[in-house]
Amino acid sequence: MADAKPEYRVEALAKGLRLLSLFTEQRPTWRVTDLAEAAGLPMPTAYRVVQTLTSEGYLDHLPGGDYRPGVRVLTLGGAALRSLDLVELATPRLQQLAAQTGETVNLAVLTGDRVLYLVRLRNSDLVTANIQVGSTLPAVHTSIGKLLLADLEPEVLAKQITEASFPAQHGPNAKVSLDELREELARIREQGWAVQDEELAYGLRSVAGPIIGPDGRLIAGVNLAVQARDWSAQRIVRELKPVVLTTCDLITRLVAGS
Repeated sequence: MADAKPEYRVEALAKGLRLLSLFTEQRPTWRVTDLAEAAGLPMPTAYRVVQTLTSEGYLDHLPGGDYRPGVRVLTLGGAALRSLDLVELATPRLQQLAAQTGETVNLAVLTGDRVLYLVRLRNSDLVTANIQVGSTLPAVHTSIGKLLLADLEPEVLAKQITEASFPAQHGPNAKVSLDELREELARIREQGWAVQDEELAYGLRSVAGPIIGPDGRLIAGVNLAVQARDWSAQRIVRELKPVVLTTCDLITRLVAGS
């Protein structure tokens, strides 16, 4: 008979992880009552766990009362994300794109209402926030984010994007509501690429193309981010969009054959 192993299970931690595992792309926000029911926990217990996770930055409390994963949940997976097949397949092509253009190249995915950066090859001249692998930004104000949001079904988009998805701090051309954004998303869906024209921050523009998975759905986006003083919106579309889309097509083919 095998020796009995000591019990190292920490019940409070297990309950917290059980609640966190309920947040998915299909259901990115939850109310405490629904979390308690889905996890099979008493309401007071679920409430205490949720409050603890919120205070530690693993959950965000939205104005309407719902909760969504916080940035600390997203950054926990940074090391794992960097080892994904997508990153391994894409990185050499992204390095070629960065060398060809001399501009900042990003690969990111959609998680909830934010984009999560998996690869960032930064041009030192680009003046932006301290964005790195594992960082997240509002999807509604980024070229990759808008590209991926445009691929969502309307009912999913309506649930995923709330008033809280539009931060108070943004660039001069940013949309500030989903109603304002819908027309642009429809255009992006039709054309297959997206631009960001000083929406995330003053002086920053970008153009993004799609990485398509074997099932035909968008799984990630690649963009080139540039200084607005050096690149007009028209020049970006004319000169950078084609090389971004070519790189995305190459990566898509690699993903399909992996």
